[in-house]
Amino acid sequence: MTAENTKETADPTAHLLAIMARLRTPEIGCPWDLEQSFATIAPYTIEEAYEVADAIERSDMAALKEELGDLLLQVVFHARMAEEARAFTFADVAAAISAKLIDRHPHVFGGAGATSPEGSIATWEALKAKERAAKGHESALDGIALALPALLRAEKLQARAARTGFDWPSADEVYAKIDEEIGELKAARTDAEREDEAGDLLFAVVNLVRKLKLDPETALRKANAKFERRFRRIERLAEETGRKLPDMTLDDMEALWRRAKAEGG
Repeated sequence: MTAENTKETADPTAHLLAIMARLRTPEIGCPWDLEQSFATIAPYTIEEAYEVADAIERSDMAALKEELGDLLLQVVFHARMAEEARAFTFADVAAAISAKLIDRHPHVFGGAGATSPEGSIATWEALKAKERAAKGHESALDGIALALPALLRAEKLQARAARTGFDWPSADEVYAKIDEEIGELKAARTDAEREDEAGDLLFAVVNLVRKLKLDPETALRKANAKFERRFRRIERLAEETGRKLPDMTLDDMEALWRRAKAEGG
């Protein structure tokens, strides 16, 4: 690998692949990059995906472009390590996803014509089910990654089970289930029991949000952002009076919180 291999070309993707190859070349590459493995890079891959989501949430197109680049780097990094292990290449990754997209869109590439968005989703899911069966999956829940964040995995487990008919008829039954779980949590006496019942309650809340056709992750992310805005506002309001929150009573802080809420924060 020489410096010529990393010179910018008309093909930005080829240039990126050449840079990654240089970074991973023994003796002339980067010591940090050289010591990485799939396992050590995986956390960065997850982090970059969340940073993409954050840029989208903030409608920051400049940041989105940058974060998508960081996420693409993760794909290139994994593909380079796989190529070194003679498992597959970046081109194989691109070819595989291209084939999958074509196979899962017969209404676009098969000459059948476009359907409704709902019809497209139904076709996609039916084809995914066939793929899972071909891979030897026996349960409807097979293939849902264990490493997913718990909130996202809960929603996926529920949605997958719902496709078999195992689902509440409407949101009303889920509201009742949440009330039941709250009662069981209140009745729990040991830490183990509380943890178990708290998990059941969270799972039921995710189910409710799903039944309302909302995305639990998006809803919670927005709630987090709202809490952060309001809390930062009450910190500023307290400072304006020459005080800090630890020196205030809960009633005083609640009054500031109501003010921040009224301001639309």
